[in-house]
Amino acid sequence: MARVPYVDESVLPSDRQDLLVSALQGKQLNSYRAVGNNSNVLYGLRTFLGSLWRDSGLDPEQRELVILAVCRETESAYGWHQHVAIARDVGIADRDILAIADGDLDGFDFGDQLLIEYAMSVVREAVDTETHEAVAAEHGPETVVGVATLAAGYLAVARLLSALAVDTETPFVGWRLEGDT
Repeated sequence: MARVPYVDESVLPSDRQDLLVSALQGKQLNSYRAVGNNSNVLYGLRTFLGSLWRDSGLDPEQRELVILAVCRETESAYGWHQHVAIARDVGIADRDILAIADGDLDGFDFGDQLLIEYAMSVVREAVDTETHEAVAAEHGPETVVGVATLAAGYLAVARLLSALAVDTETPFVGWRLEGDT
């Protein structure tokens, strides 16, 4: 059970009510409803995450691989649950989602494997020179900044959702997709 109430749009200023609704799913999400207890923070978070989505320099598949890696590394069930669905929507196969869950990255192409490993290193505070240089050589500095910021941003979200004990809207899909229907 969440540690803060899930707010209803009626308690938010009229210009912030739409922030409770996922642009992708078209429904209110518990994550936004929990953070909505402070509408200014909700606005800032949605603006920040929106920028990471649009401006990271990653394509949608790479973006979701990075986010899934962060969710798995942080054991963010809420984030994993949400982003499994998004990953599937952008064309990521279940075998690749499960590979991230298992930490078995050998099946990914070299560039994607580097991005996933970099994201995991950000979470672990273990980005070393070798890892950084490999990603920079393969993807360039703009993408390095994009993946580092995306990973750090979703690390922050994972910690926030954990602190607030935000519940998934539907039963958890599971780390092995066993709860998937």
